Amino acid sequence: MCCRYVIAVTAKRLSEKFNAALKESLFTQTYNAAPGQNLPVITQEEPDKIQLFKWGLLPHWAKDEKIANKLLNARAETILEKPSFKNSFKHARCLVPATGFYEWQAPKSKKDPYKTPFHIHLKNNDIFAFAGLYSIWHKDKKDETATFNIITTKPNSLVEKIHNRMPVILKKEDYAKWLNPNIPPEEAHDLLKPLNARALQAHEVSRKVNSPKNNTPDLIEALT
Repeated sequence: MCCRYVIAVTAKRLSEKFNAALKESLFTQTYNAAPGQNLPVITQEEPDKIQLFKWGLLPHWAKDEKIANKLLNARAETILEKPSFKNSFKHARCLVPATGFYEWQAPKSKKDPYKTPFHIHLKNNDIFAFAGLYSIWHKDKKDETATFNIITTKPNSLVEKIHNRMPVILKKEDYAKWLNPNIPPEEAHDLLKPLNARALQAHEVSRKVNSPKNNTPDLIEALT
């Protein structure tokens, strides 16, 4: 599961990286992106624009907004089958820009019952994109909410030492294909693989990240 990530970059750099327009006044970098927050995405419908969508998918048929808390992620293995995701997978895929993400390792002993957070990022510290889905949910005719989630898959050899799932990190050369509305669903699904472990590195970080109220650069610093 992916429930926290980092997007520590300027609006200008983000716009340049994805060759997409972004209004600087709308975006603030974050070291602790959390569910329910409005965060940058690039959609199939408007691939030349970076928009802010709420994290937690609300399918168009949802009757209760609370369902978004259960749809923060979508499993790659079942995404073509689940009613909550299959329509978005075919028609509403998105890129979710990030510079890192957090996963929590299970307690190693009864003496220390707390999970240990790790910050995971590209070795070159570059910006990347998760594979995501999006949906525009209408509470009524006038009130609409743009939402998204992040697709997860089995972990690579680095992440499996920390957690049993990891978010799908797309290769840069696959961004256009992921956003292409004309490719067959099976071809898009083939992109949902764990990134090579050699491209990533991980280090233990402070448990301050456990609270979304904390959002400072020191959250991604390695513990000494």
